Amino acid sequence: MSTLAIPRPAPDEAAPFYQRYIAEVRGENIAEQLASQLTEVEGLLASIDDTAALARYAPGKWSIKEVLGHLSDTERIIGYRLLRICRGDRTPLPGFDENAYVPAGQFDARPLRSLVDEFRAVRQGTLALVQSVPPERWGERGEASGKAVSARALAYILVGHVTHHFGVLRERYGVGQPRVHS
Repeated sequence: MSTLAIPRPAPDEAAPFYQRYIAEVRGENIAEQLASQLTEVEGLLASIDDTAALARYAPGKWSIKEVLGHLSDTERIIGYRLLRICRGDRTPLPGFDENAYVPAGQFDARPLRSLVDEFRAVRQGTLALVQSVPPERWGERGEASGKAVSARALAYILVGHVTHHFGVLRERYGVGQPRVHS
């Protein structure tokens, strides 16, 4: 397991909206947590088939497949922001509307396995990026979605965003919960 301790970002390193994701992160070993989430996604979805992955916990909510597609989309965007900011690029980066991205991704039409494989590939790229950032670059700051953000905060947001959605999958969809047979 890789070790990469990144000090927790200060509150002024990310917009208030992102603080809930940063708060989800336990400890400072970001590389270990990024890697362990790869194993966790496999275990979490192991007992779900393509039909079950179309489940929504309420009308108008995303399916399990859509949640997974959203995780890959967001990982790419946050990872790109991290790359630009840790390289010292001060160009303001635009926001994105996840509620527009999910339908456009047509995730429900894809096999669940392909969505898991995509998340794995995207996360492996993120992990390689995070491990390549020189320690002195974690404090770099830029602008994304009209708000100041640091490279360090983006790394925490990556972990916390996935942790948040894994919690939603467990709590609201019952994913990973033992099945009771009657």
